[in-house]
Amino acid sequence: MSVSMLTEQLTKAGVSTEVFTTTANGKNELPVSPGKPINVDGVSVWYFKRITKDHTHFSPSLLKQLWKERSEFDLIHIHAWWNLVSVFSCLVALIGNIPVLISPRGTLSQYSFQNKNIGIKWIIHNLLGKYLLNKCHVHVTSERENKAIMSVIHPKSITMLPNFVKLSPKMQLPEGASHPCLRIVFFSRIEEKKGLDVLLNALTTVSVPYTLTIAGDGDENYIEYLKKIAINNHIENKINWVGFYNENKFSLLQGHDLFVLPSYDENFGNTVIESLSVGTPVLISEQVGLADYVKKNNLGWVCQTDPVSIGSIINEIAINRQHDLQRIRKQAPLIICKDFNENNLVEKYINMYNRLIKQ
Repeated sequence: MSVSMLTEQLTKAGVSTEVFTTTANGKNELPVSPGKPINVDGVSVWYFKRITKDHTHFSPSLLKQLWKERSEFDLIHIHAWWNLVSVFSCLVALIGNIPVLISPRGTLSQYSFQNKNIGIKWIIHNLLGKYLLNKCHVHVTSERENKAIMSVIHPKSITMLPNFVKLSPKMQLPEGASHPCLRIVFFSRIEEKKGLDVLLNALTTVSVPYTLTIAGDGDENYIEYLKKIAINNHIENKINWVGFYNENKFSLLQGHDLFVLPSYDENFGNTVIESLSVGTPVLISEQVGLADYVKKNNLGWVCQTDPVSIGSIINEIAINRQHDLQRIRKQAPLIICKDFNENNLVEKYINMYNRLIKQ
């Protein structure tokens, strides 16, 4: 979402922008015509076939086209890492002496190095990745991500700019009616790093009436594991698993009192901004990149990734912080609308690109 919004806004601002990507759609392929530009929401997008069906997404045709066109670009912006498209595209660009900007999007954190395919990541990093990354510019979305990057590489420069986030089309403030219980919502991909297991264990210490809505999808085996935690904790009757939400997500978020994201690692956290855009206060872990922003603007609470910490804060909010819930409900949409204005943000990205090209 952030990448598509960025390219759409760049195109609207008159910046010649092309997107190179693969036909990957999970284990399946997108129903598109590969190898030629397609207009997608005003942006010229090239889709290329891949020859691997896993997360490596190896696409010789993409690399061939990039090699052919590389001299036509003033800068190449690569999103994420740890796949063959990103690594080899970076190599192609550097060989052509084209400035490269990397947006790791959480893939270069210590958590990423220590979770999943650890050995392969360290081999790639030490044989080629570190060498390439040190010759690139890096874009980060938070101070937390900035510190994480500096602990593993030393790029030519680092620029911190927030993600583009799609905000609610209607900024109407919700009614502040009281409810007999605290309505909590978890809205995100359901995977290990999101800390949903910690939240389910934390709810055993919550002494106030509550309900929890879990919105999102993920690996079925992991979801079953989480449901067993809820059953063992005797809280399954307080939980509503609603699955994946997309266009109607803002109504879902607006209909709750508190959004909770206790992630073990999160470079930014788009859903935090989405929740605040409709006035729903947030409780997020200190490992979420937006934790400093939330604290600075007094838009919610920051916890440790620990059941006791989460449970005690939820109790405190429900018992003594009702006035804060109402204040954030009124103030947050206006703050988010101002700080994440698309026109202001795209100008900052364009200024970054121009600065890197001149360097």
